[in-house]
Order: sequence, then C-alpha cells, then structure tokens
Amino acid sequence: MELRDIEIFLTLAEELHFTRTAERLHVSPARVSQAVKKQERVIGAELFERTSRAVRLTAVGERLRDDLEVGYRQIQQAIATASAVGRGITGVLKVGFSSAWCGNLIVKAADQFRTRHPGCEVQIAEMPLHDRFGALRAGDIDLQLTELPVDEDDIVNGPVVYSDQRALTVPAHHPLAQRESVRLEDLAGIPLITITGPPQYWLDAHLPHRTPAGRAIPRGPATIAWQEALSLVAAGKGVCPTSIRSARYYARPDLAYIPLLDAPPIEFGLSWPASGETVAVQDFVRTLLEAADKETPA
Repeated sequence: MELRDIEIFLTLAEELHFTRTAERLHVSPARVSQAVKKQERVIGAELFERTSRAVRLTAVGERLRDDLEVGYRQIQQAIATASAVGRGITGVLKVGFSSAWCGNLIVKAADQFRTRHPGCEVQIAEMPLHDRFGALRAGDIDLQLTELPVDEDDIVNGPVVYSDQRALTVPAHHPLAQRESVRLEDLAGIPLITITGPPQYWLDAHLPHRTPAGRAIPRGPATIAWQEALSLVAAGKGVCPTSIRSARYYARPDLAYIPLLDAPPIEFGLSWPASGETVAVQDFVRTLLEAADKETPA
C-alpha cells in the first residue's frame, strides 16, 4: 500500500465523506474512490460501508485505521523533521511580546510551531515597555508582537495581529469611572501617566498632548513599566490609555477601564530586524496568524 493511499484511507476514516476527503487532500473524489477500492482488493475485505446517506468504517476498517495511525504519524514526523533540517528551521527562535494577550497567542503559536519543526526550540520573553526595539537590535529576540507604530529603518513591519478599541484606565474612585464611555475631549486637564524610553512618534500616537478642540492634556508621572503605570493610576497620579482588553487581563479592584470612543484603535503587530528575516521567522509568522484566526473575538 502506497503512502498516498494510506493518507487517503486515514483521511476518509476521519471525514467519512468522499467529497470532503477529496477537498482536504486536493484530489478528485474519483481518486479517493479508486484508492479505497484498491486497498479493499489487496486486503480482501470491505473497509467502508457506503450508502446514499452515510459512510461508515467496517470492523476491518476500524482495525486497519487503528494499526496504521501510529506508524503514519511517525512517518509524518520523520519527514517534518528532515524538512525542517533541510530548510534550516532548527536551533532556537526567540519571540518577544508586550501585552498579556500577545503572550498567550505566542504560546499557542509556539506549540504548533514545535509540532511542525521539532528541531527548533521557541523561547518567549516579555519586552520592556520603555525599550521597544533594543532586544531586536541586540539579537536577544528574533521577532516580537508589540504595540504599533514602528517606524525604524532597520526594522520590518509585519502583519497587524490585533486592532483593539482603546480604553482609559482611571482610579476606581475617579468621576470618569462612573461613565459608560469617555471621549478624547474628556482628557482636558487630566494628567496622563507617561512612559520613559520609547521614540517620540510612539509616545505621540499613544499619549496625546491636546484634545481635538485643542485643550491641553497635562503630563503626569513617568514610568518604565506597565505594572508601575497601573499603580500610579490607582494612586490617583493620572490616567492612562490602553487596549480595552486590559479590563480582562489586568483587572484590579482599584482601577476602572472605560471605553474611549473616538480614539483610533490600538494595533499590535509583528516586527523583526530587516537583516533577520529567516525561514524560521517567516514560518512562525504564518503559524501565529493561523493561531490568531482561530481565536474567539475579544
């Protein structure tokens, strides 16, 4: 029995539908039917019960499926390993993230990536809030999923993975905490907690200096860490824009997250050094996007 025929048999045993099996394997239904008939002639028994309404495995078919699956998966794994070595996807791939939901997605993608490329270890690290690109430039990580914008000559902008509504983080006792939503104009006269370290264009995108009507938004204390920023907000030192997802991932009894209706969305995208676009990076990006497509919307 040829390997392709085994693949057809196992896929049909899973799908129990000739057309779906053909579509999944990119062959014609006739090819699926021919392969099954060939197998049944060799074995001397029917493997499937076929009616106009259903396809079922026979007892012989169930036994063959159980016996073949383990060996077939081992063959697939061996081929995948050889392919990974041949394509250079071995060694260590280092991936960075900023927010908790980005980290969770990377963990899921890393599990899938390791299955495809068992010769490649994936290491995951949280990126410091104050240093957006230092780890990329130093070679400490190969790619990262962090807040945009990224406007650096030596760094590639990859796909946007998340585009979230913004929220305003305020103390639980703040007057705005009683509102269902706020607008940028409501920031007039309220200090914003600021971040030390990121490029000015990044700070301007996240921490506006004026409302749409031109009223000043003062600067509050500066920090280099997100958890410290939350503590400063809770202490009444200012407020801080963030993603609406923060309400779930960084919930605290002394904080409230209020939807910021007229602010542009906050985007989280992939980036990597222009000189470091390896086969492993390209494949991990594809794997991560596949994992993101399977997520339940926030």
